[in-house]
Amino acid sequence: MTNKIAALSLLTLGLLSACSNTAPTADVPSTPPAATPVAQERFVQVAMVPLQAGDTPQSLAAAVGGAVLSWAEDGCSSGDEINCMAIMGLKSQADGQPLRAQSDRTMYIEPNKDVFGGGGKMTATMGGRISMWAGGRISMWAGGRISMWAGGQFTQLPENTKLWQKIRLEEAQHMAPKLGAGVTVAVIDTGLDLQHPAFSNSLSAPSTWYDFYDGDTMPQDEGTFGVGGYGHGSNVAGIVLQVAPGAKIMPLRVLGSDGSGDVIMVARAILWAADHGANVINLSLGSSENSKIVQDAIKKVTRSRVLVVSSAGNSNLNKITYPAADATAKDSGDYSLSVGSVDLNDVKSSFSNYSDKLKLVAPGENVYAPAPDGRMAAWSGTSMAAPMASGGLALALGQQLASGELIEEMTENAADIYKISANNPYKDKLGEKGRLDLVRFLDSASDD
Repeated sequence: MTNKIAALSLLTLGLLSACSNTAPTADVPSTPPAATPVAQERFVQVAMVPLQAGDTPQSLAAAVGGAVLSWAEDGCSSGDEINCMAIMGLKSQADGQPLRAQSDRTMYIEPNKDVFGGGGKMTATMGGRISMWAGGRISMWAGGRISMWAGGQFTQLPENTKLWQKIRLEEAQHMAPKLGAGVTVAVIDTGLDLQHPAFSNSLSAPSTWYDFYDGDTMPQDEGTFGVGGYGHGSNVAGIVLQVAPGAKIMPLRVLGSDGSGDVIMVARAILWAADHGANVINLSLGSSENSKIVQDAIKKVTRSRVLVVSSAGNSNLNKITYPAADATAKDSGDYSLSVGSVDLNDVKSSFSNYSDKLKLVAPGENVYAPAPDGRMAAWSGTSMAAPMASGGLALALGQQLASGELIEEMTENAADIYKISANNPYKDKLGEKGRLDLVRFLDSASDD
């Protein structure tokens, strides 16, 4: 595997500012020498600490008993809750107690380690339909002609033809001929098989990549094929590119080979993505518990009109995972989308969570895409439905359509699936209108 290259061990979260103009000193981690591996420290908990005049990273670390994970030098405005917080990593339950006991300052503490997980499972097995990738790179253009469709069949991956017909992808790609060109979609996940031929010329500049799980700049998907979450991110990225092959994928790794990752990794990756040019952020991951730190990161990036798409979870529960559950929040809802899964008959997938908060569903069963080590494989999960919506948003953005109305247009112009008797138990809980329809979405968005 390509040697990993070290990068910043301290990533300053854009949403966090100090109330003091005192700059960090040598006690705060700085940029390590190039090519020096950096072990990513894991914390049991993370804390959001309200900053006060005179605070420094050193004084705060001493008072809390933890490590300063973010600190900006811009200062903070009175009443600005998001920008007047520092993030602290706590190694034990005892850390933070002295400061927490102070009457004039209250910390917000939440669990950190392995709180998030990537949803979905590989549905093709070794010796079955998993095979070596033979389709070349995911590209629509050959000699100026669209080449991935022939006689209504999706020639690059014929196994997905019925899926793409369901959301009317072929017609949508003709309606959006730039195919997402100029748009960057950040895939915050298990990383990618960066050498996979399907991703040739489809990744963002290497300077925009980061592995928050290992703490370096090479977000390579790692693990054993067929075990845990290995390959999850490659599948998700491949789905985005099948929908919007002109887009670029920004690979950001926050989940380990078992498919789990930390709160601080997810929050950092969200902010990194926006700071490095992502137009859409795909989060095919979730947690049963809300994270204020992650939600504040989403608030920050949606203020900059970055679109955030989150999967709903795979536990067949009448509630959806976070951050998808917060996609209706007033301060980020116009730019946030939650996505559940249906089968090819538009019936709720047996695994998909559902809720009256869910904005959209898409077909998320047996979706073929690139897999590690030059393979292709199918996965099922709401994790596979979410990148279909992310790709659809990339198609619209590639046509220079304004981002402000796109989430509403996509949800309001979904196909009605509530007349299907099998969906009767889930009335109004499979999206505001129903299942993703790219043609109706693009047609409506283009008229605005």
